[in-house]
Amino acid sequence: MPRTKSAKKALRQSITKKEHNIEKNKVLKSVINTYKKAAASGNTKEAAEMLPKVYKTLDKAAKTNLIKKNKANRLKGRLTKTINKKTA
Repeated sequence: MPRTKSAKKALRQSITKKEHNIEKNKVLKSVINTYKKAAASGNTKEAAEMLPKVYKTLDKAAKTNLIKKNKANRLKGRLTKTINKKTA
């Protein structure tokens, strides 16, 4: 347990940051999963409409250091590739 006043505050801050990160991660994963389900079901029009939202959430997650920038770019490329295979 923290002893000093500043250590107690740092503990409180880290706990709240952890809770926020867990929530943001859930949102990110749910958006990606709904997109994947739409793409897998063959509903390419709906998936194409969802793609900007997926991009936006990935970019925000990378901006706030929830995930790394390259991971966000890699996921965007892979998700786009799945829908491009269906339409081609």
